[in-house]
Amino acid sequence: MTARETTPRRSVGNLRWYICGLLFWATTVCYIDRQVLGFLKPVIARDLGWSESDYGWVVFGFMTAYAIMTPISGRLVDWLGTRVGYALAAAVWGLASISHALARNALQFSLARFALGVGEAANFPAAIKAVADWFPRRERALATGIFNSGTNVGTMAGAVIAPFVAWHFGWRWTFVVTGCLDFVWIATWWVVFRRPREHSRLSQAELALIESDREAASPEGGVRYAKLLGKRQTWGLVIAKFLTDPVWWFYLYWVPAYLNKEFHLDLTHLGPPVVIIYAVSGVGSICGGWLAGAFMKRGWTVTRARKTTMLIAAVAVLAVVFLPLAHGRLALAVALLCIATAAHQGWSSNLFTVASDVFPRAAVGSAAGLGGLGGAVGGMLIAPVVGYWLRFSHSAYGPVFVVLGFLYLVALGILHLLAPKLTQTQV
Repeated sequence: MTARETTPRRSVGNLRWYICGLLFWATTVCYIDRQVLGFLKPVIARDLGWSESDYGWVVFGFMTAYAIMTPISGRLVDWLGTRVGYALAAAVWGLASISHALARNALQFSLARFALGVGEAANFPAAIKAVADWFPRRERALATGIFNSGTNVGTMAGAVIAPFVAWHFGWRWTFVVTGCLDFVWIATWWVVFRRPREHSRLSQAELALIESDREAASPEGGVRYAKLLGKRQTWGLVIAKFLTDPVWWFYLYWVPAYLNKEFHLDLTHLGPPVVIIYAVSGVGSICGGWLAGAFMKRGWTVTRARKTTMLIAAVAVLAVVFLPLAHGRLALAVALLCIATAAHQGWSSNLFTVASDVFPRAAVGSAAGLGGLGGAVGGMLIAPVVGYWLRFSHSAYGPVFVVLGFLYLVALGILHLLAPKLTQTQV
């Protein structure tokens, strides 16, 4: 008998949304750890004598580990289960974050970033798998949009925490403080999270809703990658992530540097514009998930609802190509970045959900991991390329923004070609 059957307790209404809150919290602390380097970059570069290319290679260290570990971590989450796998990953990235405080040069920073990438690679595969377990298909994009908005909240929190701690205690202590936040989440996650049928606080009515439009419950354990790689839908997901995830990595690691260079904002003045950009993009994440669900409630198919929402986002992202016209006008630059980052997050909320649209639950973590691999490889390649380009061009950001803006339409075309219908496939 399950724990729910042997120890009946008072149920919690809408428990699935509390679980979504835990996923949001995890993504938030994950991105705090990830993003503080972007805010501290001018200070650390001055302190340690980094060039733009040095910084590019530090970012490359993170992306290399992220690329290697994302498919592995997705597989491990399918094998270990979401509860154990997620907690283990968070412990790894928390310790890695703290280790940055010990780094004394670019190589040591690269190693610390590599370790951070090893742990953080599991965040999205684990969260997407948890959403597939806890939500019916029509709610998954919204749930994904909510937890994915933690990327924005984490970035905003980093904008507050990094300058405050660095100013009062030094930049090294920033990494210690942010790393410790992860262990608070781990303790809460371990106490609260269970699979739906094992959760003593889940009502029978909500369990029926969760399982109302899915395949029969499947055990943990995963599906062989060879089977997944034989599916066109897998390659559509991987290529779409490869083309568009690097844009978000660029925003995370170079937007503070762009604002510093273009508008001469120092560490104490970067916070407000960055907070505005990521607050708006967080709204985009939730709205993107909500819009797809609203289309489905109107009777649209999953395919039509998902791809229409992604098309709207892909067109809105083009706002970023006009950034070269914002020279000297901070408000215009922030507005264009708000539109582009919000559209990216609306796009991502739906692209993440494609894994659970197309694959059975036993394969969701692995499929999401392969998609994350594509995104991480793209991010890994873009880091040194942008670093060398900015060094060669004397920090000419305009061409970079123009190229990145058009990638979403290309990605959507390829996804549609390889996965014309987002229906459940057998693996």
